Order: sequence, then C-alpha cells, then structure tokens
Amino acid sequence: MRMDWTLARIARLATITVVAALWVFAAVLLWRTTVPALHLTGLDPHRYFSSHELSKAVTYSRFTRWNWVLAQLASLATLAVLAWRAPGIVRGIGIGRIGKGVIIGMVTLVAVWFATVPFTLAQWLWDRHYGLVKGNLLAWWLPQLPTLATGAAFSALAIVLVMALAGRFPRRWWIPAAPVFAALALLFTFVGGYLSAVGTHAVHEPRLRAAVKPLARRAGAPGVAVRVNDVSSYTTEANAESVGLGPSRLVILDNTILRKPFTFAEIEVVLAHELTHQARNHIWKGVAWFALLALPGTLLIALATRRGGGVRQPGMIPLGLLVIAVLQLASLPLVNAVSRRYEAEADWGALRTTHDPAAARGLFRKLSTTSLQEPDPPFWDYVLLENHPTIAQRIQMANAWAARKR
Repeated sequence: MRMDWTLARIARLATITVVAALWVFAAVLLWRTTVPALHLTGLDPHRYFSSHELSKAVTYSRFTRWNWVLAQLASLATLAVLAWRAPGIVRGIGIGRIGKGVIIGMVTLVAVWFATVPFTLAQWLWDRHYGLVKGNLLAWWLPQLPTLATGAAFSALAIVLVMALAGRFPRRWWIPAAPVFAALALLFTFVGGYLSAVGTHAVHEPRLRAAVKPLARRAGAPGVAVRVNDVSSYTTEANAESVGLGPSRLVILDNTILRKPFTFAEIEVVLAHELTHQARNHIWKGVAWFALLALPGTLLIALATRRGGGVRQPGMIPLGLLVIAVLQLASLPLVNAVSRRYEAEADWGALRTTHDPAAARGLFRKLSTTSLQEPDPPFWDYVLLENHPTIAQRIQMANAWAARKR
C-alpha cells in the first residue's frame, strides 16, 4: 500500500513537471520576436514635444490612471459583496442548477458594470473637456454595444460549459475547461473578424487604395483586406486595429487617422504596422497565450471555490468571477509585456516595409498630441496599463532603425 502511494505521488510529480516544462517551452517560443536588441531608453521627450504638450499630456493621463484604479477597486468590491451574498440569493431562484448559475453570473456582471458607470462617466467628461470625444454620451457608448454583447455571450457560454464540466468532473473540471476556453477564444476571435467589419467601408481615397496591395505584399500579408471605420462623429482620437483569423483577417483604419494632421506617409506606416501584426501571426499568438494562461487560471478558480462545493454550485459563480478579476489584474504585467513585444515587432516591421523613419517619428508624435498619450509615463503605469511601447520608445526605435541604415 505504501509503495503504491509512493509510486502514485512520483507519477503525479512527474506529470506536473512535464506539463510545467511544456508550458515554459511554449511561452518561450511565443515570447520570441524578430526585433533586434535595441537600446530604447534615455530619449528626452523635450526634443520632440513642447513643454505645453508634455504638461497637457501629464495632466490628462494622471486623472485617467487614477480613475482606472478607482474603477478596479469598485469592481472588486462589488464582486466581493456578491460572492458573499450569492449562496443565499440562489436558493430563492426556482430553476435548474445551470440556469441559476447563468442568472447569477449575468446579474454579477451587470452589477459590476453599474459599479463602474460613475468612472466611465467621469472619463467621458474628462475626455470631452480635452476635446477627445464629441456629441453626447449615448453617441459615444452605442458603438461599444457589439463588444459588450460579445463579452456577455462569451461569459454566459463559459458559465454553462464550466458548470456542465464541474457537474461531470467535480474535482478535475479545470483540466478539460482550459482547452474548452481556448477553443471558445479561438471561435470568438475568428467570428470577431467578420463582426468588426460590420459598419465599415472600403478605402475610398484612390492613392491609399492603390498603396494597400503593395504594402501588404512587402509586409508579408498579401490578401489581407483593409477597411475604414467612421468614428469621427463621436471621437477625435486616431486608431487602427488588426482583427480576425484566416479568412476573417482584416485591418481596420479609423477615419480620424486618414485626415490632417496625419500625412500620407504616416498613414502608410500605420497600415504597415497593422499588416505586420497579420504577417507575424500576432492574433494567433494572442489566442495561444490565452490558452497557456487558462490552465493555471482554471486551477486557481477550482481551488478558491472548492470549500463552497466548487463552481458546480451556482452560488460559487460570483466567487469564481472575483478570482478571474484578481487574476486578470495580477497578470497585467505579463500580458502587457507580451503585447508590447508584439507591438514593437509591428513597429519594426513597419519600418522595414516603408523605409521611412521620419514618417514613423511624425506618426508617433502626432498620436501622442492628438490622443494626449504621455510620451514617458511613470513606471507603474508602464507595467500595469501600457500595452504598447511608450511614445518615447517608439521614436527611439525609429531613430535606431535610421542609424542602422546609414
């Protein structure tokens, strides 16, 4: 009997060791990029920005950062209260176990949303004060509905699947749940490419339309469609994004980046940056990172809810959501570090595609002044909130690329 117990323990430790080694190996592969070792620190922002521009960005960013902190605290407090009260609440709901779980889960998410409304309103008023949003609050909020609806659908489906798995495998549900979550993320990312195209239109400007295919070919992403999203009715901020997988791959340019003060050469840098995301499979890699983090995440949820009967009990769903919220905050340094590496690779790819470091510098400077991004934010902001390299780092990369080509 003792020998059997020892062998079982050795087998378990060996399994954990192999899984951990494979996890680290996959993380190392995903971490790798094609950007050479560059020294991107030490840039003096005053070389590219006036004292007034820097002061304005600092003032704007300081409020935005602390508003975010307060919103996170409000979310965590709401989740904690519901995690405490939920077991008693679900006893009064007269439907099946999974139905109760979905209801209490949706109620929890709605409560969290309401808890953050004051901070969302404060941010909108702050943005309006600085001229970053236009129109009324409804006009700004309505375009976000598809994203909110997608998130709600993902959450509801995840709750159903988790509770079903926990009902079948009460103690080991987290093992099959991790790949199920990864598959869901893959599905929603794929479908999201098509959904993101809704409401957009083709590139109308002849010069830019003619430049799309040659840029895509040079960037290594031939065949990727480019569309335009009209956002100027509710914001002045300029942005672009890459979405979708396989046949749903798409680059979307906000129409605010297709007008002054941005030049045609700077727009080409933006387009080359987004096409590099597609060429380097950054969206695929993002799904892979989600899959890697899902396994330890589901394990921690299982451990946290085990005393109350696990997530097979509807009353444990808010506690599970609280654990997810805490894990999301705790993983921000890693998630942002990965994102910054991929964004840096996209910047480097844009430089290799356009061979125009001057346009890249101009683009980064204007992105800062039009969106009030602080060129060199505080370290804690950089770690927790910045999923792109800082504006100073991006300008320094353009300088480094130019120096290598002399």
